Parts: sequence; structure tokens; C-alpha cells
Amino acid sequence: MTKITNKFLHLANYKDIPNWSVQYADEEDIGFTKKYPMARIGSFLVKSHDVIEVQDDIEYKQVTIKINNGGVVPRNDGATIKGLKIGTKRQHVVHAGQFIMSKIDARNGAYGIVPEELEGAIVTNDFPVFDVDAEKIVPLFLVLISTTDNFIEFARKCSSGTTNRKRIDIDAFLNQKIPLPSIGEQKDIVKKYHTVLKATKTIEAKIITEKKACLEYWVNSLGIDVSSRERVIDGKLSFTKLSSISKWGVDFINDKKKQEQFSKYYKSFQIKDICKIGSGGTPSRGNEKYYCGNIPWIKTGELNDDIITDTEEKITQEAVDNSSAKLYPINCIVMAMYGATIGKTAKLGIEATTNQACAVLYNIAHSFVDTDFLWFYLQTQTNKFKELAYGGAQPNINAGIVANYLIPIPPMAEQLNMVEHTKNTRILIQSLKNEISQKTLEVNNLINSILFK
Repeated sequence: MTKITNKFLHLANYKDIPNWSVQYADEEDIGFTKKYPMARIGSFLVKSHDVIEVQDDIEYKQVTIKINNGGVVPRNDGATIKGLKIGTKRQHVVHAGQFIMSKIDARNGAYGIVPEELEGAIVTNDFPVFDVDAEKIVPLFLVLISTTDNFIEFARKCSSGTTNRKRIDIDAFLNQKIPLPSIGEQKDIVKKYHTVLKATKTIEAKIITEKKACLEYWVNSLGIDVSSRERVIDGKLSFTKLSSISKWGVDFINDKKKQEQFSKYYKSFQIKDICKIGSGGTPSRGNEKYYCGNIPWIKTGELNDDIITDTEEKITQEAVDNSSAKLYPINCIVMAMYGATIGKTAKLGIEATTNQACAVLYNIAHSFVDTDFLWFYLQTQTNKFKELAYGGAQPNINAGIVANYLIPIPPMAEQLNMVEHTKNTRILIQSLKNEISQKTLEVNNLINSILFK
């Protein structure tokens, strides 16, 4: 773009402005290196116009893109969907090797290349698809550039709309220039990236294996009969005693039976028998001063089966006094009761309050049950708590479900052995996660050193 810059005026040629917006009158300086020739993204990407009308009686594969260069993946876990259930009838067909992006999540690094297994899948107009001139650019090289922090910041500036539905301006994206090394150099960069990616995938597989082995260790150590968790219905009718129904609803019939899967070795106790269960509250959002204090306040999104040492928000003593929030001591166990986070836990490493979506286990009978034993056991039960959830758009459990939940209690010596085993596993998993972080940092530093000033 030809530019004339004065102290007070910035002039741009009319023909160089693709849209009437300040951002187009001033080409974005992303900070790219000058050692390679620069080229407009639109000079090697051509918008695909392979459009179809979805037919009600045909099955279709759908596509989505994970943020932070997470890849292009099938929607609905790979299951096809009948056209009758697809609301937007005009859709774009994608082909292997095409570059695809999410208008909404471009500002979060949602770019990728369509894999072979998604050939012929469909996407809405919110997922622009482009044919790539492979003689000018290696497709994955473009993905690596577009998912750097600098480029994502550019995408953020070029996105507009309501808070959760901001969309990138495609003209701005295509008009942006990027450095273009030779094809050989691009392939070399991509190869180095793939080497690190392969190593991280191997480490991720190790993490999954360790987590699975730890869960099996708990099941075997406690003598839990996993098979009896399944609900068995003999014939066309299933009869249930009134005393066995914990709530009025099909999902809760036989809840008691589902809980009685437990240990062949140890007696089971309800959680309310070994501790107290509390909750919290949300101070009025209308009073901004409530959220300017120094008392930690936990939301369910902060529960990640780890020890909490800090919180995103903090409230005042006045906020505690004028709400249902309560201050809980160190070593309490917090569990999420609402929505997607149901069953997620944390242990308090600090004194803290919570919102009403958290159950808090406190005053634990330490002479009878070790706190970490209880905490680690609850982490093995996340999926079970999700099964007990009820409700419509946002299923949830309540403090009563938590209080009545059964837990097998071995002798203290066995509890401590299981805790020690689990802590060692957690240390190993954290070490593997650190290794992934280090490798990710290495490849990001490599790309940044090549592409930026």
C-alpha cells in the first residue's frame, strides 16, 4: 500500500483501500521480519465456492476447528447427521488440503487444513474455505503463521460484532501481508514443527495411560465391581421399590442400586457421615465495590482437580456479610454441581469463599478418613456424578446428592498407601505436562525467531 505520512495526516491511495474502515487505511504492522519477500494472503488463497443445498434425506459429515491450532476435526464426534436436522440448508463442501478458518474463533487461533477423512464434509458460511496455491505456500506453513500470538492479535483487531459472536473481516485477512520464504525453507520449518508435534502426541498418550492406570488402581484396591454399575432391566417391565427412588424421575429410579456397586472389601459410608457439606453464594453484581476486596471467591470454572492457591475474583467482607458466601478454611474440598463442570473438584490451599454452584466438604473426620483419600476418590467419580445430574438446559446435582453419595472406607494405613501412590502418579503426570509445555515453547520460539523481527 502506498502511504504518505505527515505529522497530522496519513494519506492512502483510494485503490489500495478494500473497505471503508480506519484499519484498512493503515496496513497492520504485525512485526514480521523483513528478510523474506512479503505477499498478500489473498495472492495464494482463493475462496472456494463449492456450495450445495442440503437435502433432508441425505447423511452429511460436518466440520469444526479447534482453537489454538488444535486442528480441523469432525463435529459430533464423527457421526453423520441427516439433512432434515440441519437448519442452514445452504452449505459449503470442503475438500482435503483446503485452508479453513472460523470467522468467530479466528481471534483464538482457529485455522487449519482439511484432512483426508473430512473430504466432502460440509460447513456453514461461518467457516470460509480456500483453495491454496501450493506453488507459492505450503498450506501448514500458513497455519503456523496464522496461529502465532502476533497474528491472532491482528485477527482480534479485525473482528467485530457482539461480545461472544465477533467475526473476523475476511477482506482484512486476505489483504494482510506475510513473509514468504522459499518453498524449501517453508517445508523445513513445517518438518521441525511436525517433529515436536509427534513428540508431544507421544507424551499426551503417556498421560492418558497413567490416568487410566491410576483409576484402575483405585477400582482394584477398593474391590469395586464396575460391571454392577450398569442398570439391568429384565423383560419389558422394571419394578422398583418406592424406598429406592431418590427423586421423582426415570433417571433416578434405581439410583440406590447404582450406588450399591461398591467394595467387596470395605464398608461404604455416605459422605454426610464423614464431613459436613456447605455451599456458597454470589454477592450482588450490582455493587461493584463487593468485588474489590481480598477474600478469594471461587467459581466452578476454576475447579480442575488441583489445589487452589488463588482465584480470578476477590470479594470484600461486606460482600460476605450481605450474601450467602461463606469463608472456608484451608484443606476443604470443593466440588462443582452445575453444568459442564459437574464433579470437578479442588482442594483449598487458601481460605476462600465460593459461589452457589459449588459444594464444599468441610469438618472432615480426619481420624476416620484422610482428606486426600476423600479428594482423590471423588476425582475417580466425576462421570458418575454427571450421570446423577438432572434438569434441562443446564443439568446439575445438589448438596443432597453429594451428601448421600457412598464411599468405601478402608483402614487408615491403606488410605495413606493409596494416597501416596496417587500423589506419585500426579507428580509424573505433571512432569509430562511440563515436558509438553517446554516442547511447545521451543517450537513457538523457533517459529517466532524465523518469522518476526
